[in-house]
Amino acid sequence: METSTTITDMDADSLAECGRYLDLQDLSNMAMSCKFLKTVAYSDSIWQRWFRGSQLSLWGEHCPQQMPSTFSQASGMRESYLARRTALRQFKFVDPLAAKFRTDAKPFSHLLLDKNNDIVFSQGSMIQMIKMGSVFSGRDFLVTLNDHKARITCMRLFPLSETSLFRSETQREENVLVTSSCDHSIRLWRKGSCQRCFRGHSGPVSTLSDKLLGDGSGKVFASGGEDGTVRLWSLSSSGKRGQQALKATLYGHTKPVKLMSVAGHKTSLLVTISKDSKVRVWDTTTSAVRSACCVGMTSVLGAPVDMKCDGSLLYVAAGSSVATIDLRTMQRVITAAIGQQKVYSFDILPSKSLICTGGYDKAMLWDIRKSQGSLKPEPVIDLGGHIGPVTLVHMDPYKIVTGGPEDDHISVWEVETGTQTNTWVCSSDEEPNSNAGCSAMAVNGCRLVTASCGKEDGLVWFRDFTDATCPVSSSSSHEDEPSSKFWDPQSYSDTENSDD
Repeated sequence: METSTTITDMDADSLAECGRYLDLQDLSNMAMSCKFLKTVAYSDSIWQRWFRGSQLSLWGEHCPQQMPSTFSQASGMRESYLARRTALRQFKFVDPLAAKFRTDAKPFSHLLLDKNNDIVFSQGSMIQMIKMGSVFSGRDFLVTLNDHKARITCMRLFPLSETSLFRSETQREENVLVTSSCDHSIRLWRKGSCQRCFRGHSGPVSTLSDKLLGDGSGKVFASGGEDGTVRLWSLSSSGKRGQQALKATLYGHTKPVKLMSVAGHKTSLLVTISKDSKVRVWDTTTSAVRSACCVGMTSVLGAPVDMKCDGSLLYVAAGSSVATIDLRTMQRVITAAIGQQKVYSFDILPSKSLICTGGYDKAMLWDIRKSQGSLKPEPVIDLGGHIGPVTLVHMDPYKIVTGGPEDDHISVWEVETGTQTNTWVCSSDEEPNSNAGCSAMAVNGCRLVTASCGKEDGLVWFRDFTDATCPVSSSSSHEDEPSSKFWDPQSYSDTENSDD
């Protein structure tokens, strides 16, 4: 009688040896397969490889065999590795790799951090790109884009693979930059120059969609203008002037369009809100070019500040509250957050049912579940200690980062507890009393970029915690901490202009 052999009949040590060659996603899938494979996936012999791999780039051949004492309280190698990985993403270290760049003393309007670490920011009508890979290799790193003739109003990064500029699989991970301006134009940038110019609005272009609309090769992006129109543009059109790029003009708003976002449950639906707080939902697959495309309408109380889509829900921060609207019915589900003061900014973390709002002198963390059925929801915790309005809020599964234009520090908080874990200065060391707060901020994983404008110059500060080694002391601020003996914080300052 023949008997079949399955993978669970193999020796656990042999399986663990094979598991050393899996990536984190495969290990996660392995652990969810069955109890036996979960035990194998959690074995120290597998996670020893991940620990040593994360340290070899930092210490080279002197990489220690044991986890630093900071993480030794964890019960195993897997737990120790994940504890350090979490701490890095929570910015719980005092010695990130740091680089700072001086610019003209002009206010910063927008700041982006690309996944390849390129920094993009705008000051007035000028856009500048800092290529961080070139900074640390000593090559020319500053690119200036100055084709716009008036203030930049919005900047977005879209996948290159979804445009007509895509040529090969080697470009799969690249993005293109799309910007709008008060000069009535929209421009698409790549390789340091303008590749497309889109014109059609009769006034300043105020905003761009946060994602591309549609599926397949026919994706479009949307723009909203001071003329009250919403326009759809193809990224597949050829020609530097973007001939035939305008696919549709949507009418309905009677006031300037301020914000727009693509619905999470259906990528053909575009949500827009105008300055009079009127919300409209557009079906961008409809062939009609006028109000027939509008498939939903509602309004919110107060001046709109920001909005975000998640699934079929729309979160709108306006006035002193954050309203949640079901896009399928256009009915308000709950008022997720309401305060006694104006909301200056907000971010959402739907996976944990959390909302963070920026107020005056503080930010507030709200639990959406506790807001249900409550006429006056209360914040879970106040994130205090700020000066002036908190206009910058970032929230991800690991941390909350907050700041504002009158505060020369940004604060970092644990997302689970609201406990403050770190603060970082964003103004110039040479101008400690310049009252230069944080004008713009971008966060991506273990990386943080801030921009501030003082009396003498502007300052862009890049920090990367990926290889940090010196944890924040629980009893003192990071400013009093000694530098790690393995890696000294580095600072690069540049005052020269380059048009690379």
